[in-house]
Amino acid sequence: MDIGENVRKLSKIAPILVAGAVAAAVPGIAAAEPVRGPDVASWQHPGGSPIDWFAVRNAGHDFAMVKATESLNYVNPFFVQDCLAMRVAGVSRGAYHYADPTQSPEAQAAFYSTVVLGINGPGDMPPVLDIEHSGGLPPAALIDWTHRYLNTVRALTGRQPIIYTYPNFWRTAMADTHEFAGYPLWIADYNGQNAPGPLPGGWNTWSFWQYTSTGRIPGVNGNVDLNVYSGAQGDFARYSNSASPFGS
Repeated sequence: MDIGENVRKLSKIAPILVAGAVAAAVPGIAAAEPVRGPDVASWQHPGGSPIDWFAVRNAGHDFAMVKATESLNYVNPFFVQDCLAMRVAGVSRGAYHYADPTQSPEAQAAFYSTVVLGINGPGDMPPVLDIEHSGGLPPAALIDWTHRYLNTVRALTGRQPIIYTYPNFWRTAMADTHEFAGYPLWIADYNGQNAPGPLPGGWNTWSFWQYTSTGRIPGVNGNVDLNVYSGAQGDFARYSNSASPFGS
């Protein structure tokens, strides 16, 4: 994702640190192998090459977030391909919309919800809004835009969306509003530590943490964002709309 932070050293140490971070961040979570996964877009298909989702799954990644749409006129050309392959490989699927606050939030919500219509069943995570630029809107207008987008997506999909953002953006462009603290948070924080730094926006916990943008995993060509699930939304199999974990 297009964040202006890039701390490469964490990609080497994060796999060791993540399990402890999850246990420390969420009471009652044992220090065991965490639920983790990449997030991908067209950048992970250099020259049109596919992602080997079986290799991703076999490397211990239980889920992946895939870019679906942006603004009102972009659909990731690899979205359907990746979603079908993930289903076959048993990787739980998430799909995100890259927000364009210069365009109607209701129209973007409808656009996204139409494109991702086929991944709102078993094994599929809730919809995701990736908001990381303001489009020139002042905080009050951007906050209103975000409410309208999220409310529309929830009405269309029947599921509470996840918000993806990063701390500095939320504290500045969103004026550190606490109005969205009831939504699950996917936080991007490449701080080189074993857990995200202080959370913005009144959130008490994070649900997903994107801890590096320079990870390397089997099945994906080149660098890829890596994430971990904290357990804040409960059992991952249930949260990903599955009666039981894939592969069991």
